[in-house]
Amino acid sequence: MLTKPAVRAKLRFSFYALWMIRISFRQGMLAGFAVIVLLLGGVALRSWMLVETLVEQSRRGSEQAILLTATIQELAERSIDIERSARQYLVVDDPLFRQRFDEHLSQSLLLVERLNALSGEPLSSLLNGWRMVAGALRAGLDQRIGKDDLTPLLSRMVELNGLLKQAGQHWIEQQNAHLLDELEAHRLQLGGQILLALGGALLTALMIGWWLVRPVRQAEQAISRLGANLFDEPVRIGGPADLRQLGRRLDWLRQRLADLEADRERALRHVSHELKTPLTALKEGVALLREEVSGPLGDGQREVVDILQHNVLGLQRQIENLLSLNAASFEARKLQLKYSQLRKVLARVVKGRELHAQSRQVRVTVDAKTAGAALIDADKLAVVLDNLLSNAIDFSPEGGEVKLLLERPPGLLRFTCIDQGPGVAEEDRTRIFDPFVQGRRQAPNPRQSSGVGLSIVRELVRAMTGTVAVTPVEGGGCFVVEIPDGT
Repeated sequence: MLTKPAVRAKLRFSFYALWMIRISFRQGMLAGFAVIVLLLGGVALRSWMLVETLVEQSRRGSEQAILLTATIQELAERSIDIERSARQYLVVDDPLFRQRFDEHLSQSLLLVERLNALSGEPLSSLLNGWRMVAGALRAGLDQRIGKDDLTPLLSRMVELNGLLKQAGQHWIEQQNAHLLDELEAHRLQLGGQILLALGGALLTALMIGWWLVRPVRQAEQAISRLGANLFDEPVRIGGPADLRQLGRRLDWLRQRLADLEADRERALRHVSHELKTPLTALKEGVALLREEVSGPLGDGQREVVDILQHNVLGLQRQIENLLSLNAASFEARKLQLKYSQLRKVLARVVKGRELHAQSRQVRVTVDAKTAGAALIDADKLAVVLDNLLSNAIDFSPEGGEVKLLLERPPGLLRFTCIDQGPGVAEEDRTRIFDPFVQGRRQAPNPRQSSGVGLSIVRELVRAMTGTVAVTPVEGGGCFVVEIPDGT
């Protein structure tokens, strides 16, 4: 039984999956970019607000420091005026000097209150002491104390002014240090937020990339399979709605191509069968005429019978080649992979062409130092190598040499067939593997070929998910087959 949190989590995931399926490719891209912009834009906005806050705090702190310094300086100046008016009043005993004393003292007390409001606790004890000294001075003047009794109070006031100056400077330094500490704390916090935003943006980009690139890769693989005439596996593409619609259209195309390929094969088999039946009768009739069963032939008649026999045999080879190409296309879809010894496969191919090579006086050498076991379809690989070797022997001059090489680079089996013939013309390299195409350069001796051998090679190599290509070399032809090494 699922718990309630598990059910809620499953429902949220299902809703998210349903939402991800319904949006299109363009909407997914826009959503990804919007999330990235929101993450990076949010951090940028946060940074701007933080800078504005710190600038405002710095401005207020500077203004407060300037006002505090100016107020302490003004208080020191007022203290001098207080001392002067107090001494003048004790000496002259003029009410005018007493009035000046009271005015200076009242203004100084206002400055003390301002300092208390600016600095708060750090200067409060010194300011209280200053108030007490000011009150003692006022009481002393009211009692007409002597100069000797007045001097300690004035000295104390001067001392308190000095202490206030030092305390004010220390307070300003503390404020600056506090601002720097706050700036450092915000810097670390902002750095963490930037890293988180960058990580979130990167994660979003990776998720959107995976979500969008995966179906594109699936579509690419499906198109590659269709191009290789592999119609058995259905096309399934996930991701956005429009790409899933593309997958459905590709699957429809797969089914359509499979039907067309099946129709083509049926038509080819039917036509070939319908041609072979009358061709057999025609061949037998020509043979009877040549053997003069129906009566002796004249020289002209015998020449006509030879022409008929030559063309009947040529037509028979064409039909057999068509059937071979059709059979190769059909067999290419059925791989039978098993571990086989590569040296034995090469030896079987060379042995099968031994008489062919002797008739052309061509020497076949095999270099398979890296041979061993591999997971391959040995029969199809043998057909591929046999066709290449047959072409190489036909195009080699008498007394020439054909080399069959095997190399095993990482993850690959590479078979190379090199002959000493005329090679393949540069303009033929891109089409030499097409059906019924024969190159411009001819073999030393006339040969009966319809040009389907290399087409069969390409079909079978593609079925083994490999490649075949013509490599330019000096003084001969070179065909290279590469298939995955299934060891």
